[in-house]
Amino acid sequence: MATVSAPDLPPSSGPLPVAPRATAWVVARTALIVFLVLLGLALAGFTALLGAGYYLSRSTSGPAPAAFENPDSLRAENLKIGKKIEKLRPKGLFLVVDTGKNRLTVHDGGRVVREVVVSCGSGGVLEDPKGGRSWVFDTPRGERQIKSKVKHPTWIKPDWAFIEEGEAIPKNSNDRAEEGVMGDYALGIGNGYFLHGTLYTRLLGRNVTHGCVRIGDADLEYLYKNVPLGTKVYLF
Repeated sequence: MATVSAPDLPPSSGPLPVAPRATAWVVARTALIVFLVLLGLALAGFTALLGAGYYLSRSTSGPAPAAFENPDSLRAENLKIGKKIEKLRPKGLFLVVDTGKNRLTVHDGGRVVREVVVSCGSGGVLEDPKGGRSWVFDTPRGERQIKSKVKHPTWIKPDWAFIEEGEAIPKNSNDRAEEGVMGDYALGIGNGYFLHGTLYTRLLGRNVTHGCVRIGDADLEYLYKNVPLGTKVYLF
């Protein structure tokens, strides 16, 4: 540990001289005056700051709405807002997909009629080793709808599927077709994304897909039979 030595001082030749009493009083009075001046300046600055903040608040927000001054008006305003929100609520049958929790819920108006454990996009990124292309395996978010319903679907493998497996991309389109990997049914929501079956039911509930929503056999059959074309699908 480093040490710090005290500076060398000349040997003391006796007691240190004491300042005259008058000098001490002048010093004390001067210090008090300086303190009071600084305190006054600080208080003045604080008061000015509060005044500026109040002025900006009043000039930007304007007078308080009448609804906040009258409890009855406030309740009426809340009811009005509630009615506006209710108009935005989807009507009839619709699906909601929580991509974070890997849950799909079937709604009929304000009632949940079925909850399904699914698998959504992994969020992984694949780069084409030849450069120029990359893929992010996320399930899309937003509002979509059921655009197609297919029984015994065939997966047409895209380029990334071959790149991921380290295989050459085929020139013959027939070499892209693969049977049995999408389950017995598939419900298309556009842009190549589907709600479909899976061979890996043990992975349901985890984010492992390339963007589609994988569903177990019984739940997928229920959706195929009960969810018509045009049904809204909300993904978040």
